[in-house]
Amino acid sequence: MAGKDYYSVLGVSKNASQDEIKIAFRKLAHQHHPDKGGDPNKFKEINEAYQVVGNEQKRKQYDQFGSAFQNGQAGGAYGGQGGFDFSGFQNGGYSGANVNFDDLGDLFGGLGDMFGFSSGNSHRRQNRGGESIEAILIIDFMEAVFGVEKEILIDKNIKCDKCGGNGAEPGSKIETCPVCKGRGKVFKMQRTIFGSIQTEVLCSNCQGEGQTYSKKCSKCNGQGIYKGQEKLKIKIPAGINEGESIRLSGRGNSGPKNSSAGDLILRIRINPHASFVRDGYNIHTKININVKQAILGDKININTVHGKISLKIPEGTQSGTVFKLRNKGVPKLRGGGSGDHLVEVIVNIPKDLSRRDKKILEDINF
Repeated sequence: MAGKDYYSVLGVSKNASQDEIKIAFRKLAHQHHPDKGGDPNKFKEINEAYQVVGNEQKRKQYDQFGSAFQNGQAGGAYGGQGGFDFSGFQNGGYSGANVNFDDLGDLFGGLGDMFGFSSGNSHRRQNRGGESIEAILIIDFMEAVFGVEKEILIDKNIKCDKCGGNGAEPGSKIETCPVCKGRGKVFKMQRTIFGSIQTEVLCSNCQGEGQTYSKKCSKCNGQGIYKGQEKLKIKIPAGINEGESIRLSGRGNSGPKNSSAGDLILRIRINPHASFVRDGYNIHTKININVKQAILGDKININTVHGKISLKIPEGTQSGTVFKLRNKGVPKLRGGGSGDHLVEVIVNIPKDLSRRDKKILEDINF
């Protein structure tokens, strides 16, 4: 095998697994990193070796042809999977190549600061707006069936009414930040093994706000929000069911410094009814009748969520028979009528019969 012995550079055998190669590379990279007092040339040599044998396809070519295979295959010592693309760097300086520093951090298990820089995301203004609030709202059975308007009190972050949410004491002087000129960010030069790199960081003078003021608001301490309670009127739609939720956009926690507010999410819980049992949009009830009604038939009144309904019991009705009252159930949440009311008939069999009653039954020809 001509050329460099990449296995020897990484301190592994030729039969080492890909995982063993990766572990050896990371260990050596930490050990020889220039910012930790290591040798930059040794560090690059380690990366070059891993770029080849850390890639299964290139490793096969390397095992067959040696390091000379790169002249026609790899496009340079650092161009492939597992290593870094240094093609954008010339004489130790940055020439404008698009390098994803987040990927460098990921390669070393998220230790992006090992190279003297971190991803740009960490320097972006952390003004993400207010958080959403989740709360449980308990309503009665019939309120869920036909809908209701509820008045609730929510503990939340409220936009400061004294400063209007900007964090400045009324009457205090507000100016554009002289350091970042209102951008909220400043440029910073950082020295790395690749040379000096210019990055954007959060302005420490205004904390990314882009403006400064002479005095913080005394009510919210400059945050633009404070802990308080808000009274809200909530309209519960007809047909809502247990476990469903209502989302009110922008009615959650107010965001700091006039940023957007989160949402309010209300999870619905429903108190059970004394006689109605809900199944989706259907209502189930049971009704007791006597033997005479079951044998001869009758008309009885049934309580539904819509009021009383007359139900005809036909002759010879058996215990356990279920009658369906169409469209007498729960109104459907998104329209399209209502569910049904299902009535199960239970025939009461008398336990203690008089001699006369027994005689009558014995004389009946069933």
